[in-house]
Amino acid sequence: MAVTVCFSAAQRSCVERVVQVPLGSTIADAVRASGLLADLSDAAVDALQPGIWGRKLPADQLLRAGDRVELYRALKVDPKVARRERFIRQGAGTTGLFSKRRAGAKSGY
Repeated sequence: MAVTVCFSAAQRSCVERVVQVPLGSTIADAVRASGLLADLSDAAVDALQPGIWGRKLPADQLLRAGDRVELYRALKVDPKVARRERFIRQGAGTTGLFSKRRAGAKSGY
């Protein structure tokens, strides 16, 4: 059966490989068959989390034909923290509801 294995080693780059695996194969089998992780160190491989179609799953999950196996890197920055920092940089009065206030209008309206 054919499955797609996807891995993004860096931002804005993605490598996809379609591999043929026998029935009853797991995520780990498909990743091994793809050869995408051959250049990475063991520590880097251990840090990756596998999943299928955007859902994190264990490496021993059985595959079905047409599955898209994805390997997820750990986040470098918490999304909530990044949003707060972006909001502070932009300034509270220039974003969101208050960005298009009419001249002379009360604040918050």
